[in-house]
Amino acid sequence: MTDVLEADFCVIGAGAGGAVTAAELAEAGARVVVLEQGPSHDADEFSARPPEMLARLYRDGGQTVTLGAPPILLPLGRGVGGTTLVNSGTCFRTPSHVLERWAEEFGLELDETSLRRCFERVERSLSVAEVTPELAGANAAVARRGAERLGWSHGYLRRNARGCVGSGVCVFGCPTSAKQHTGITYIPRALAAGARLFTGADAREILVRGGRARGVLARMPSGRTLEVRAPTVIVACGTVHTPLLLRRSRLPDDSAQRGRNLALHPATAAFALMDEPVDMARGVPQSFYVDEFAGEGIMFEGVAGPPAYAAMSLPLTGEAHARAMADYRRLAQFGLMVSDESRGRVGTLAGRPVIRYSLCERDLAKFRHGLARLEELFLAAGARQVHLPLPAGVRPADATARDLKLMAFHPLGTARAHARAGHGVVDGQLAHHGLSGVYVADGSVVPSALGVNPQLTIMALATRLAFHLLGTSVPDRAMDPHVPDTQPDDEEATCRS
Repeated sequence: MTDVLEADFCVIGAGAGGAVTAAELAEAGARVVVLEQGPSHDADEFSARPPEMLARLYRDGGQTVTLGAPPILLPLGRGVGGTTLVNSGTCFRTPSHVLERWAEEFGLELDETSLRRCFERVERSLSVAEVTPELAGANAAVARRGAERLGWSHGYLRRNARGCVGSGVCVFGCPTSAKQHTGITYIPRALAAGARLFTGADAREILVRGGRARGVLARMPSGRTLEVRAPTVIVACGTVHTPLLLRRSRLPDDSAQRGRNLALHPATAAFALMDEPVDMARGVPQSFYVDEFAGEGIMFEGVAGPPAYAAMSLPLTGEAHARAMADYRRLAQFGLMVSDESRGRVGTLAGRPVIRYSLCERDLAKFRHGLARLEELFLAAGARQVHLPLPAGVRPADATARDLKLMAFHPLGTARAHARAGHGVVDGQLAHHGLSGVYVADGSVVPSALGVNPQLTIMALATRLAFHLLGTSVPDRAMDPHVPDTQPDDEEATCRS
């Protein structure tokens, strides 16, 4: 049986891109239907216990892994809010040198001036503000002490949070709803403006007739089929799943770039044993950054978590692991993220996504250099012992790709934007090159690694897309009835070019 709905826009996905687009379109009076494959999550059920929340909030329990050298764990959020529900809340604007590269290499007419109103609008919608030293906690203080002693560039991160109390479990679901993910910001705005949200809706096909999109077919939990008839479809399934839906819908791909150009921002982290209590789970886990080596594609950012998280993450075994956990209160941790030149691709096997990605030599060199500098940072801060994410006896300079223990949280690029139809899946306005009425609004359109956390970039591009579809410009803050001006300034947090 098939149920039929009529709409002006069908948005597939309720994460960083889809939720923003849906809210802006609905508030302008458009009929909007949002299809979200995952469930709606209740913050009252967020237990802060990592194993339980991984199973509940993440796709495949957080066990999505790339195939290649080395394998990389790629946790993806699933549900209303998407990965904004489980990320650390870090909000960087797109660095200016990245926008310049996009203009030169991909022909995209984007710069700081053209995106300024989009960034401002998103930042006010999410209550973005800089973390205070007090809320950052002792784990950030360790990194700050090391950076200051070394004379390295550093600062406190800007995050989308209101009333944060430093619960220390951002990536396991904020139990106080302080983190302003799209499930509690943009989606309620969309619903209040009349949008309809369907959870558990597995979009199977974009319907095409007469050379343009006509709607979407989705499989519902009941087993029934939902047909949303809409002349415009916004695909926001995420970097892994968007190219798969486009392929499954048999949309043209003259560029042959669909599913390719995957960037990940691969990352790792080190622990250090300090003399003083750190209690890393108290405070904002990702609250501080060191961008001294950002020009080399290396970014240091805070990372931390409760004992169960530390036990899973410590690069130790046996008695060494037990001793380190016995000193958990004195453990500090900090992360290393690489702006990657490596590129992977997304395909399918037996109906399941297959992600292939191997680290190139230039990125391996970044990890070698970054791990050595991360160790230096901890030692400068007074660490008694540093636990690097390498096999016993392996020093950073000698590490191979297979020695690295990597994770990634920022998949990008598999439906990349390019002004020329033969080189990208969508154009500069995020319209599909081969079919009218289809747009993409998620990380898959981002044509290169950013070097910084991408959620603000994705949301700004989605804002720009929504107002393009409405045929109007993004309003200045003084003429913005939907977003209260809650921020004291527009101070931009970007790493150095």
